[in-house]
Amino acid sequence: FRNQYDNDISTWSPQGRIHQIEYALEAVKQGSAAVGLRSSTHAVLLALKRSTGELASYQKKLIRIDDHLGIAIAGLTSDARVLSNFMRTEAMKSKMLYNRPLPVYRIVAAVGDKAQVNTQNYGRRPYGVGLLVVGHDETGPHLYETSPSGNFLEYYAMSIGARSQSAKTYLEKNFESFPNVSLDELVLHGLNALRETLQQDKELTTLNCSIGIVSADQKFEIIEDDRLQGYLDLINTPATEDQTTGQGEAPMDTE
Repeated sequence: FRNQYDNDISTWSPQGRIHQIEYALEAVKQGSAAVGLRSSTHAVLLALKRSTGELASYQKKLIRIDDHLGIAIAGLTSDARVLSNFMRTEAMKSKMLYNRPLPVYRIVAAVGDKAQVNTQNYGRRPYGVGLLVVGHDETGPHLYETSPSGNFLEYYAMSIGARSQSAKTYLEKNFESFPNVSLDELVLHGLNALRETLQQDKELTTLNCSIGIVSADQKFEIIEDDRLQGYLDLINTPATEDQTTGQGEAPMDTE
């Protein structure tokens, strides 16, 4: 990868590329997978957690920012911690100054501006982390992706991280049904997409998976450990086959 044009962030290559941004995007691709999707009422995040060894705990992949806002990360966890603290500060400022939750677009734009500064000033480096941001405000549920380049886009469904293309393929086949599905169906679609990113000898468990849910009536909540088992049990039931085609419903208590 190394060449004479990647020594710093402010050097362009003759092809019009900034190599350090591309290296940061590669760091996102090396991170464990995260999936986000939304319906007309809910926005959901699902993430695959990694463990560095048998003696280590699993790395947290979902972060609560505010009652109406949460993120999933792929890439350098330390950079994600910096950005999540920035987002929490901005959300707190909105409540203190304007007495209202921060609109989702505004916080995502602020993160994009913060990331873009590091792509333009000499002596800095891009953040090596990608974020999936879900939230609910007065305009409804939202799902955004931010990248180290400073770009951000809103999606119906999106996947980032290692082997995320397999999850994107699943989401592209089913996203047209997402606006009208129930919360349980939406989560199951997310689990099926996340399962596509696994290696062949791996399965989703309560240890390596976590779910985040937010809606108008539900504050952002992270579901993991034993509370996750009910959803995982439904993946292998016959009803799941109907879920992937947008048919059937598997009722479930998410309290």
